[in-house]
Amino acid sequence: MIDTPIVAAVSPGQSLIVFVVSLLIGAVGIYLGAKVIVDTEDYTYAIITALLGAIVWGLVGFFLGWIPLLGPLLVFVAYLAVVNARYPGGWVDAAAITIIAWLSVLVVLYVLALIGVTGFDAVGVPGV
Repeated sequence: MIDTPIVAAVSPGQSLIVFVVSLLIGAVGIYLGAKVIVDTEDYTYAIITALLGAIVWGLVGFFLGWIPLLGPLLVFVAYLAVVNARYPGGWVDAAAITIIAWLSVLVVLYVLALIGVTGFDAVGVPGV
């Protein structure tokens, strides 16, 4: 008898729900970062920023992410460019927003993973 791995089938509806929930969690991080760094409080704006950031991250990662060492750096700079374009301030503020977003999403996902609600990933915030 041949052992075959069991693969759980995920419906498109389930995938969409996971994407939306992950995007909303990522937007929470961006919202908190923007609130702390540039005193902007607009969650809808953070959702759009997270979505644009995820799209840019994916596209730049697809085309340039394969380049050793330089690829991941270019992908991250492209993500920072999205945050920089969407929020007031400069590159330093964009980097600070991104760091706070990453840390806050890390905490939220850790808590949700501890209680068994979700896995450890979010759309819209890189590296999480």
